[in-house]
Amino acid sequence: MQQTVRKRRVFYIPGYDPIPPRRYRELFRKEGAAQAQISGYQLQMGQGTAGQGFGWRARAQIAGQSCDSDFQVLVWSDIVRDSMANSVLATYGQLLATAWAYIGTGALWRLMRLRKGPVIAALYPVVALLGQLALALFLGAVGLALVAGVLGWFRANDSRFYAYYLMHDYAFSARHYGAVPPALARRMAAFTQTVAEALTSDADEVLVVGHSSGAHLAVTVLADLLRHHCVAPGRLGFLSLGQVVPMVSFLPRAGRLRADLAYLAAHEGLTWVDVSAPGDGCSFALCDPVAVSGVAPAGQRWPLVISAAFTQTLSPARWQALRWRFFRLHFQYLCAFDRPKDYDYFQITTGPVSLARRFAGRPPSASRITRALSKYRDMQP
Repeated sequence: MQQTVRKRRVFYIPGYDPIPPRRYRELFRKEGAAQAQISGYQLQMGQGTAGQGFGWRARAQIAGQSCDSDFQVLVWSDIVRDSMANSVLATYGQLLATAWAYIGTGALWRLMRLRKGPVIAALYPVVALLGQLALALFLGAVGLALVAGVLGWFRANDSRFYAYYLMHDYAFSARHYGAVPPALARRMAAFTQTVAEALTSDADEVLVVGHSSGAHLAVTVLADLLRHHCVAPGRLGFLSLGQVVPMVSFLPRAGRLRADLAYLAAHEGLTWVDVSAPGDGCSFALCDPVAVSGVAPAGQRWPLVISAAFTQTLSPARWQALRWRFFRLHFQYLCAFDRPKDYDYFQITTGPVSLARRFAGRPPSASRITRALSKYRDMQP
């Protein structure tokens, strides 16, 4: 394929993750080396550009063509950590409020009609936390002090259970019924400015990658950017991975997100490719986030919805080793595939071909879901 990129700026927006961004650099280092070896190309990493926040550089040599990519993580982990700094009692309060936000608005039942996997993932922390409370109360019949002790133990060992983590995740969006929290809105405005500045550089392509919850943040960041800046077609790319957009866009006060989805879907100034896989139970796999939210405009262009097809792109032995590791599978989009097809995260982000050229003419997945199921479809820019 003809080279279209020699220099690239890549901006990665993580999902709801309290871990410092260095984990993404190390993941890229490990998995990129593995994919390069499997696929027969060269990939070297270096230090990030000073003054550009946390990041790294990568140089790829693929089929005799070289490309330099400058990566930057757009950090909001501090906001995530602040939202998780709740007492045990406050977390149970979040449980009730979050359950009401999804059940009382009718969003939960519509989400279940879309994909059951992510809804089960959303219900897991509710069931787990109630189970922990029931056990604590049962043991408390022996000694009242045990109630606090048991609940505190579960909280301290949540890295085994993920109940508190997931509860905080879903509560973060549900608290404002889909509206953007003020602190996050300010951070996203800063992200927009950062990406806009990159478009004034000599980069041939500016690529924004949004993973999990980071996908719907990226939607608003890019919509705000394109409303105020003219961008040549083919230069701006958006890669959404394992998106969970409907968990927010189906809520009543998510009018801004719905407006941004509709705006991006018809815009000529970017290329938007959405990648997911039915094997990822934590994402709304193959769901067109614009269409299912009920805001698909006439002449919809984006996103191109394609499948990472884990059962085909991972060998049987590798798939067997990963299929029950749900959180690991949710990050597989950022990892090496031992039987890769046309989705290769490292070639997309470091290779000499732009996102627009790489997927030009690629048909969407035949299994994509486009049914408009959201009850709330108002759009408020």
